[in-house]
Amino acid sequence: MGPWLAFIKRVRTQARCEWGTHHARRGETPRRIGVASEPGLAAAQRRRVQQAVSRHTPLRVVVGEDQPLVREGVIHVLAEAGLDVVAAAADAPDLIRKTRAHKPDVVITDIQMPPDGTDDGLRAARQIRATQPDVAVLVLSQFLEDHYARQLFADRPEGVGYLLKHRVGDVPSFVDAVRRVAAGGTVLDPEVVARLVGRRRQRSPIDTLTPRDREVLALMAEGRSNRGIADALVITVSAVERHVTGIFAKLGLPAGAENHRRVLAVLQYLRR
Repeated sequence: MGPWLAFIKRVRTQARCEWGTHHARRGETPRRIGVASEPGLAAAQRRRVQQAVSRHTPLRVVVGEDQPLVREGVIHVLAEAGLDVVAAAADAPDLIRKTRAHKPDVVITDIQMPPDGTDDGLRAARQIRATQPDVAVLVLSQFLEDHYARQLFADRPEGVGYLLKHRVGDVPSFVDAVRRVAAGGTVLDPEVVARLVGRRRQRSPIDTLTPRDREVLALMAEGRSNRGIADALVITVSAVERHVTGIFAKLGLPAGAENHRRVLAVLQYLRR
């Protein structure tokens, strides 16, 4: 538990200043609720988040984690960022019960939880998504297991995230990920994206993408907006928009809502 003790000490001393500094560098005012345009924005989730904005109330979160120190660390990070942790659970059945009782905006859960200590948290997340489709889910994993990501995203990618657990230590990025999935977006850990992109595949439309197209699509898979992609690649937003349009055409995605097509493009990574 040594690394997690260090983690708790770090987030307790840095959460406030790191969150404010991150937004100050970007010339932004920290927001309690984010409702930027995200891939796969589900109508029910969008309404709930917009209602929360109008009431100036924080996002409501249920946390599922069996290790007490890790659980308290996650709760502390969320609370410092202005989110409302309404319940916490140490096993998968209790997570399902508390999610049903509290009806949160988002559930954050570890994959490996009691009672079996295997993928109970993942199965609980999938059950929550099936029975409470307006509840977003962000799954945390101790290890890089891309088949877990494929299982999670196969059901319905809107309002779903999969991150490696050490990302919690990057407070601004972690909280941003929570807000994005709560708003109906899709968040995928960069290391999972790198593994999926780097794996040898059978010939597919993805092979027709240029190196820059692939960079843009990889950042889309991480849940970045066009502005976020432009900042990461140091190009203009209009250039990103041209690449996104080209990606849709090369992947044979039909014309329609851009958010829906972004999700379909990301799924071509996951399903392969």
